[in-house]
Amino acid sequence: MAKTGFLMAFVLMLVAAMSQAARAQDYATAEGDVKAFYSWYVRQVDQLKDPLNDDHIYAYVEKTTVDALRADAKRGALPYDVDYFIKGQDVDPSDWNSHTVTRPTVMLDDVAVILATFGVAGTKSNLVIFLRKHGNTWKIMKVEDTQNHFWPPSWK
Repeated sequence: MAKTGFLMAFVLMLVAAMSQAARAQDYATAEGDVKAFYSWYVRQVDQLKDPLNDDHIYAYVEKTTVDALRADAKRGALPYDVDYFIKGQDVDPSDWNSHTVTRPTVMLDDVAVILATFGVAGTKSNLVIFLRKHGNTWKIMKVEDTQNHFWPPSWK
């Protein structure tokens, strides 16, 4: 009887450890997908390309998000010429690529939330990035910054 109890406890611990390892791998993948996206995105911006209109963006960002941003851009409705994904107008690729910090992923139901800091100089940006898993890939749904403002600034 004691052997059966020990065996059952061992099996439960093994299953729990495997489950925790799988969740940790999912989080690491979400963080990795964020880093891969921003590495690609910043490279595109640095080469004076328009990543929003490059269909490769769909590998990293949900289709509904890309399509809505493209429609807003076509109507001239993006706020103040601020880049949606960097929440600014300028980026220093060498600074951002060498100074990228992501915090541990927080899961809210099926949404991964990642806090990320890019850069340390004048183009430093703190972002809150929301992702949802599509197959084996985490795709960006939404990006917010940590600035103390609302759009448009004239709102009171």
